[in-house]
Amino acid sequence: MSPRKSDATRRRLLDAATADFAAHGIAGARVDRIAAAAGVNKAQLYAYFGDKLGLFGAVFRLHADAVVDSVPFTADDLPGYAVRLYDAAVARPELVRLATWAKLEGVATDNLATESSAGAAKLRAIAEAQRAGQVDASIEPRDVLALLIAMALAWSPSGLAAATTPGDAATDHDRRKRALSTAVSGAFGAGAGNPPQG
Repeated sequence: MSPRKSDATRRRLLDAATADFAAHGIAGARVDRIAAAAGVNKAQLYAYFGDKLGLFGAVFRLHADAVVDSVPFTADDLPGYAVRLYDAAVARPELVRLATWAKLEGVATDNLATESSAGAAKLRAIAEAQRAGQVDASIEPRDVLALLIAMALAWSPSGLAAATTPGDAATDHDRRKRALSTAVSGAFGAGAGNPPQG
């Protein structure tokens, strides 16, 4: 099989698997259904990804990488990052669904996502911004990041509020993003908690 054909087959499998995992979860996804939707046989799927969990890992990494690439992180502008993350969640609801299914089913995405190295860089950037007095130093960097992500995803399929969609009115998206920016600024601004620690 030529490299170009092989890449196309792999991409069809990833696209079919994305739809199946997002709709049915990891346990509910079916290898037969994914292979049929991709127009390949199961043997090809196993040759590319090993097993269903390996396929899920590849799907999750694909979408996590796309979000990491499209949402630059700047610790000196946490409100801006949160708004960009909101936009990414609206544009890629499948990643939020995949992460939610993984959490519900006890599959650790930390080991699957290439986000882990980017996550470490974000924590270092937050700690540096705290030392510089730009971010509230009374909250651990990992907790700042966790809360920031939770706030940005409040309207996503994983949040408890009504899930937003790309088809929502622009005024609704703008209102949510203004509220998000204000909340993040108030929660993590340097004056929000204790003064920075020397």
